[in-house]
Amino acid sequence: MTTTGSSTQGVKTVLHPVTDLAAAKAVYTALLGVAPQSDEPYYVGYEAEGQQIGLVPGGAEQGMTGPVAYWHVADIEAKLAEVTAAGAKVKDSPRDVGGGRLVATFTDPDGNVLGVLQDR
Repeated sequence: MTTTGSSTQGVKTVLHPVTDLAAAKAVYTALLGVAPQSDEPYYVGYEAEGQQIGLVPGGAEQGMTGPVAYWHVADIEAKLAEVTAAGAKVKDSPRDVGGGRLVATFTDPDGNVLGVLQDR
């Protein structure tokens, strides 16, 4: 099998929509065995074994229907062009979420939401 285009660096970030941030934070802290690396009213983030786990309060109101896995890529625009050429549909265009980090989401042909993330 021959592939073309850019590769990914794998799934390194998974964001979870939550309704009760305090309750979710207690469960994820117990699960991961570490304190949050980021702890803000709008986002709580953990790093565990090289994986970023994020809790997004009000994520459902932002259109998150469940956890979203983010594939880390070197060029977010190029990867979106590749996946849309293959049949995906962009859900949320790239946006800077702070620190030069760009995120975007798209849906596969079955409507599953996937994310791509680029650190500058």
